[in-house]
Parts: sequence; C-alpha cells; structure tokens
Amino acid sequence: MSARQAPPPVVIDLSHSLAPGMPCYPGTEPPTFTPAFSLAEHGFVERRLTLLTHTGTHVDTPAHMLPDGKDLDAYPATYFVGRAVVLDVSAAPAGRISDTMLRPHASRLSGCDYLLLYTSWSDRWGEATYVEGYPALTPDAARWLCDRDLRGVGVDAVSIDPAGAAAYEVHRILLERGMLIVENLTNLGTLRGREFLFACLPLKIAGADGAPVRAVALVG
Repeated sequence: MSARQAPPPVVIDLSHSLAPGMPCYPGTEPPTFTPAFSLAEHGFVERRLTLLTHTGTHVDTPAHMLPDGKDLDAYPATYFVGRAVVLDVSAAPAGRISDTMLRPHASRLSGCDYLLLYTSWSDRWGEATYVEGYPALTPDAARWLCDRDLRGVGVDAVSIDPAGAAAYEVHRILLERGMLIVENLTNLGTLRGREFLFACLPLKIAGADGAPVRAVALVG
C-alpha cells in the first residue's frame, strides 16, 4: 500500500439474519423458506422465500402508515447512505427515550443524516422478551428529532413505538416528516458515541411500503 492510499473502511454488520422462526413484530408472520430446486434433481439450488416487507432488519417508508406517503420508489439509492451517530439510550427511565435525553446531543446530530439509538435490546434477539418492554421514543422526542434535518432514525429493537402501541404515534410523527425508520438493528453497542458512514440499502421492490435491508457501518 502506497503512502497515498488510505486503508479501506472497516465494515460492521448491523443486520440480523433472515431465517425461519426469527423474532417478528407481534402479529407479523415469520418468514418461510421452502425448496424450489435441488442439486440432485435440477443441478442447481433455489429456495422460495415468503416474507412480509417489514421482516428482520428493515426500513419503513411513509407509505407504511400514511395514505399518500412516499414509497421506496420515491427515494434514490443514495438516500439510504449517509453520516450517522449512535447514541446510548440504554438507561432510558421506564423505557421511555425522552427529548430531555436527546437534547444534550443536538450538536452531535448536526451534519448527520441518521440517528441510531442503542437500547441494548438486540442482546435479547431470539428470546420472548425481545418484543416486550423495549425502550421507545416518546412523541415529544420524535417531534424534536423532526427539527434536526435527519433523513431517518434507527433502533436496535423491534419497533420505534412502545410495545402494544395501537396508534403508532411515534411512527406517524416521523413518517409525516418524510423520515425513514430502520428497525431491528444490531451491533450498535460497538459504535456508541461514534460517527461513521451508514448504509441501509433496501431490496428494490416497486411501490413498497418498506423492505428488509442489509445495514452496515463503514468505519475509518
């Protein structure tokens, strides 16, 4: 390597694997994988995957909840790549991530495209408690974030709204602003307090309200 060449960035995977029986939001069917072609019979392997658009690590677009909301087609690929910062909110009182917790970090958000919230809940992936009692944004915190000029907010939990939320108020506040929501992230603990290039490129599904993503951090 010459003196002029910078070392390549370190790639940190922030995604859970898609697999049968994986954790899903309550009421969401887990994916199914079935054989379609086999080496023995056809000389090649293909599997049939059946899954909903908000399975695993995925992105929500405004079309997920708003009648006239933007769908995936409205966002260029470049929109899903940008500067991000991870804030540690794992000590949120009573599991509520308030604007009071976020306001001291306003300067850190300046110039960032994505805010990723480390709740530590991804440590429970595969356990029944993963979909229960996780920390979530308050509506006031969501409104405050809408004034930060962010493209999106991500979280290492199954939802950005509290468990059992019927109105999905936090989702609606962010989506009405045109922001993206990335849920079911993982490995954010290794990036607490750091800024880096974040990518959450979704499957290119026409007219989709959301899609699974391979989210990664590019550090260095």
